[in-house]
Amino acid sequence: MLTLSRRTAAAASTCVLAAATVLGTASAAVADGPGGGVNCGHFICQAEADAPGQTGNGSDSAGSTGSDPQTGGNGSSSPWTCVYELLSPQPAPGSLDWEGHPPGDGAVYKQTCHYLDSINTIIRNQWLADPPPAAAAIDPSVLAQRAVDTMKLAGPDIASPRPAGMYLVGMPMWMWVNQSPTTYGPNTASASAGGVTVTATANVSKIVWTMGDGTAMTCTGPGTRYTAAAGKTDSPTCGHTYTRTSADQIGGRYRITATSTWTIDWQVTTGGGGQGGQLTETRQAQTQIPITELQVLN
Repeated sequence: MLTLSRRTAAAASTCVLAAATVLGTASAAVADGPGGGVNCGHFICQAEADAPGQTGNGSDSAGSTGSDPQTGGNGSSSPWTCVYELLSPQPAPGSLDWEGHPPGDGAVYKQTCHYLDSINTIIRNQWLADPPPAAAAIDPSVLAQRAVDTMKLAGPDIASPRPAGMYLVGMPMWMWVNQSPTTYGPNTASASAGGVTVTATANVSKIVWTMGDGTAMTCTGPGTRYTAAAGKTDSPTCGHTYTRTSADQIGGRYRITATSTWTIDWQVTTGGGGQGGQLTETRQAQTQIPITELQVLN
């Protein structure tokens, strides 16, 4: 979670947004934000997000209210989504959180903002003259995608065929991948906003192997690891047999691409009445192997 330092009249503390856990419970949520470059009231922050033209414009001292969070301070629609939670107890009289207002004049809220659908998050205390608008609807599919983005899903971890292996025309090749949460699954993550929590679980449902010789194989599992006892038999789950050498290929090797399809099932686990759905993403990995002919010596 990002920790901010207060700005004083003498100097301003500058911070960089970091990935943080989304606030799971709040009294209200609206599509607004701290403003271009992230106006943090008594804090000055700079967002590490692709937002061309955004610059910091925070307030200078107690009594300043900063830019309009609904417009990002420049009249444009803000890419931030914010959640507010009334602080209890309220800050002590004289606290900078009151921004020069006496206790009872408005109230101080904990504001948690997320940039677009990313996990870039900023948290601050915000004085508001009036309660924030009623909670906006939270799209659980957006939270599901946010959860998936934290999984760091990758392409297949190819165990066979190996670049250092020796493979022959007409001999069955066994293909398989190593399994881990990021390369095969299962991989589970959650994301929350506005009192809604979505949990997503990702698994590889198939791997399409493009063999470099004009053929493609679709395998619905990780493949079977070869053992000497199998001899010259075909793989029972995922294999290929080349019919010509790779001598005419660039570098004398076939280029193999393995494309995994990740199937992600998600479910609203808090605050959404059990909604659910499914997402699909693909990832790739490549390898290069030589295919030669068996030479018979007389």
